[in-house]
Amino acid sequence: MSGGFLRLVCTAAVAAQAVLVPVPALAAPDPQRPVAELLTDLQRLYRGTEQATEAYNAAEERLQRQRAEVTRLDDELARARRSLRTSRTDAGRLAREQYQNTTGISPYLRLLLARDPQHALDEGHLIGRLARQRAEAVGRLADDERRQTDLARKARRALDTQLTLAEGRQKQRDEVRARLSDVERMLAALTPAQLAAVADLERTDTAAAQRDLTASGALSATTPPPSLLGDRAVRYAVRQLGKPYQWGAAGPTSYDCSGLTSQAWGHAGTRIPRTSQEQWAHLPHVPLNRLRPGDLVVYFPEASHVALYLGDGKVVQAPRPGAKIKVSPIAANPILGAVRPDPTARPLARYSPPVIPRAATDGPDEGRGHSPAL
Repeated sequence: MSGGFLRLVCTAAVAAQAVLVPVPALAAPDPQRPVAELLTDLQRLYRGTEQATEAYNAAEERLQRQRAEVTRLDDELARARRSLRTSRTDAGRLAREQYQNTTGISPYLRLLLARDPQHALDEGHLIGRLARQRAEAVGRLADDERRQTDLARKARRALDTQLTLAEGRQKQRDEVRARLSDVERMLAALTPAQLAAVADLERTDTAAAQRDLTASGALSATTPPPSLLGDRAVRYAVRQLGKPYQWGAAGPTSYDCSGLTSQAWGHAGTRIPRTSQEQWAHLPHVPLNRLRPGDLVVYFPEASHVALYLGDGKVVQAPRPGAKIKVSPIAANPILGAVRPDPTARPLARYSPPVIPRAATDGPDEGRGHSPAL
């Protein structure tokens, strides 16, 4: 039995999070059950956990954006309140000054009775200017009051939304944990012989899928060089080899699948979406026969897993709970397609791929359970 699969047995329940599809009931433990049937059940459980993890990651992203919006509105509201206090002070001061300079006599009579008509005219201009300033101050005061009221309403709504998102994220976290408990219960119910047989079947299926993909001509026979940023993303991902998978994690000590790809490109200098679904939905698609190092390979119909292309039919990925970041055949999981974060960037004139340690290919390849423990 592979050491990677045994580690999976010991750690699978540590990971857990949000779910999108219902999980079928587990069949009762049966030492005589066919290995393919056992593997199918395990794949189904892992896939549900994958979907839940990326849903959790999306909820976490929304929550972080909402927290930033709440902070922005709070800061803006504080500025509006300071401006309102200043406007009230200015309006009160100008009102007092105008009152002190007003006699109640019409400007025409004051001019006729004044000993110094020019002084009376100057005083009238002063009073008029104070009146205009007061009117402007009152206008600013009214605007500031309306703005403060509007911002206070927006801040309350934003905070309510934040609380709702936090509650939803907690439910998704609980759901992933429940999903991974199902995985743990199933693994615990298998005999050592069944575990070994499942691990062997996984390796056999992956090798067959890789041969079929290569024979189909879907991949180019030669790998074009990456762009400068693609090279940086590849080298960052390779430096993470051997670090543990952890659902919801985005480095620096552990990663889930989309945490690794988003951080690799972020460190290269290009910000991309956090989740595999958003990466598939928002990044430009590229045919498999035009893949170059740094491109992202997305898996499963619901885009619930993602890896970074290395070249020569291999990817670097964070496969699943209990596994470590490793190099895998590109066909280790059912391919949905590929995306390129920098579609307009030119390839490097010269490219030397990073050195890949031999141990980088050890462990399970399938990314059926990308969900880290919190």
